[in-house]
Amino acid sequence: MPRPRSLTTDDLGNAALAVIDRHGLEGLTMRAVAKELGIATMGLYRYVADRDRLEVLVVDRVLGAMATTPPEGEDWRARAVVLLTRMRSAVAAHLAVVPLILRHRQSSAASLHWMEAMLTVLTDAGFTGRGRVIAQRTVVGFLLGFLQNEHYASIAGSGTATIAALPTDDFPLLVQTASQARKMSVDDEFRGGVEIVLRGLSPR
Repeated sequence: MPRPRSLTTDDLGNAALAVIDRHGLEGLTMRAVAKELGIATMGLYRYVADRDRLEVLVVDRVLGAMATTPPEGEDWRARAVVLLTRMRSAVAAHLAVVPLILRHRQSSAASLHWMEAMLTVLTDAGFTGRGRVIAQRTVVGFLLGFLQNEHYASIAGSGTATIAALPTDDFPLLVQTASQARKMSVDDEFRGGVEIVLRGLSPR
């Protein structure tokens, strides 16, 4: 095995993401990333202490290209939608990393800058103190929940069809709702959910 070459954090993040894209999150190991880079496993430890650090690099890699400056405009809800859409778009090509974003959002620089931008929008809208805490966590909670649904239980997936085929005598409302859901897209779900959440938030 050749002597490990000098690697950047981008090299490490790209290699780890390539492993996840190919083998899923369960395939992310120090050995697999080292193999992707063409170095010995022990050589990888020169750059990262453990898998946790690799996971943070993956989150930064996925979110790193996302614009995190607060959007301009007078309508705070429209500005919040822009930020939510940016995050969703950044993750769209790599939905398998959603659990890592949940786990490491306080450790990723890109994630922290995005949260700061959302807090700026909420502050400009008049949210302060406890109200701002609840508003921020509500918005982030919706986004993370939506991303998990999009990856693990998409409205366009087979699970919706399975529920729609249940016996109506036992689950009349569930079947009716799932049947309607089959006519909707993931984008419909995202836009509708964002609208409901933001409509329910107001500074006091």
